[in-house]
Amino acid sequence: MENIFDLKVINAVVAQLEEERGIPKEKTWEAISMAMATAYKKEYGKKGQIVRASFDQNTGATEFWQVKIVVDRNQVIMDGDEDATHEDIKDAAVEDIKIRFNPEQHMLIEDARRIKKDAVIGDELVFPLEAKADFGRIAAQTAKQIIIQKIREAEKVSVMSEYGQKEGEIVAGTVERVERGMVHIDMGRAVGLIPYEEQIPSERWKTGDRIRAYLYAVEETPRGIVLKLSRSHPKFLAKLFETETPEIANGVVEIKAIAREAGSRSKIAVISHDSHIDPIGSMVGQRGVRVSTVTSELSGEKIDIVEWNEDPALFIEEALSPAEVISLELDEAEHRAIVTVTEDEQSLAIGKGGQNVRLAAKLTGWKIDIKSSGGAEVAEANVGADEAIEDTKEVKEEIKKVTKEIEK
Repeated sequence: MENIFDLKVINAVVAQLEEERGIPKEKTWEAISMAMATAYKKEYGKKGQIVRASFDQNTGATEFWQVKIVVDRNQVIMDGDEDATHEDIKDAAVEDIKIRFNPEQHMLIEDARRIKKDAVIGDELVFPLEAKADFGRIAAQTAKQIIIQKIREAEKVSVMSEYGQKEGEIVAGTVERVERGMVHIDMGRAVGLIPYEEQIPSERWKTGDRIRAYLYAVEETPRGIVLKLSRSHPKFLAKLFETETPEIANGVVEIKAIAREAGSRSKIAVISHDSHIDPIGSMVGQRGVRVSTVTSELSGEKIDIVEWNEDPALFIEEALSPAEVISLELDEAEHRAIVTVTEDEQSLAIGKGGQNVRLAAKLTGWKIDIKSSGGAEVAEANVGADEAIEDTKEVKEEIKKVTKEIEK
């Protein structure tokens, strides 16, 4: 069939799609062939007919042929015109399948063997179709629309593949707009979204700002590929340190746990697998440059780095840093730690609004009671998740009230 496309143009488009959008040339040519077959069938085909096309990339010539699937007489019901795929026939046992025979897509085995002696059930026999001189403008337009659709599908697969490999990593983009608390980010080939709950509360973004975030999910929607991003996720903090700390990247230092209240304060527990490497020193960096870089990225979020210990008592002591612990008792049954500190250390152990003890409880996974050396209970952090008592020494009744609400 004559060339209905400007071959130079289409080759340029195919090359551009591969270079700029990462769509393999083979996928585009396959889409073109499928589009031509669909257009031909729409114009000239019959119901149930299987039409395939071959598009010559060098000459632009297109050839069409009809495909018929070889079936056994015992497989088919001879009246009707319901479609059955090649896989249906090939994969099913003769006694388990009944196909409505359609002469446009099926051929009985005895007829097939008159054409091809070694034909077997499930084979495809092809028959050239007549080249239509008036295939023309309407068919070409139909083919063009299907080509665009197939290219979009191929691009979607390409984007999913590209960003699927980046899931769990830090990505960068430009703020497109902020709408109803949602930050929309231009990622180039996809749209990134940071929901309100995944943002750092103190941050304010405007159009054109460059932004980095943690990619925690890649979703396919009717509007395209959407990247779910977060700046409040604990793993965002971990990935930032991994970027700044070669010892983490090569596995010598490992982050064992993170407790984070985004934009305010975080605690991070680390361990070294090399006795010659100080894990905390590695994270802090010379003159604090590494931790300062991470803090700047997180809008001034304070970061406490402690050494992880498999002994829960020692780990809890570390987690309550900078407070110094006098004594500590563990209640294994309740998974609770009773920690005693001096009166001077109460405020450090508890932290502003109970934040220090709350983060320590999140970090260790233990419920933590803070008591003064005089024996009076100061505060409790009851954490299996994100709960803790907000310390108020002056109002003990309020402490009891909050405690009951948390335990519920």
